Amino acid sequence: MSVEIVSPTPPKQCLTEGMSTIPTNDSSTSDDEALFVCYPKCSTCAKARTWLNEHHVDFHERDIKTDNPNAQELTLWHKLSGLPIRRFFNTSGQSYRSLGMKDRLPSMSLEEAVELLSTDGMLVKRPILIQGRRVLVGFREEAWVEALL
Repeated sequence: MSVEIVSPTPPKQCLTEGMSTIPTNDSSTSDDEALFVCYPKCSTCAKARTWLNEHHVDFHERDIKTDNPNAQELTLWHKLSGLPIRRFFNTSGQSYRSLGMKDRLPSMSLEEAVELLSTDGMLVKRPILIQGRRVLVGFREEAWVEALL
């Protein structure tokens, strides 16, 4: 299986079964194929990529730094994941610390948090795997096994 790095392009709309439109910047991702949003230099993302390849999960890769998720994508992914918005923040990252997010995040509205995440891909927890109605944030092997296999 080959992996293709998707370069930034204007957002487009695609349909996924039983859902309204899902925004994506990847024009070649099919309904069965996952979108793997990652940072190429991240060791956790590398482990997740290896896991996906070993388990024959088809995916397209998107660099979170050069093609960060927009507010519409983040809003949808947050809703589909069922996770609190704080789980979408890269709490160990330099951007998170320099912005003082530990103190600011609890008082932010969902809209404010999503807007902030959409301004800097390095604020976003990674990797994110989107496949149909399933959104996985971060890489925990046992959660990925349960969700994907």
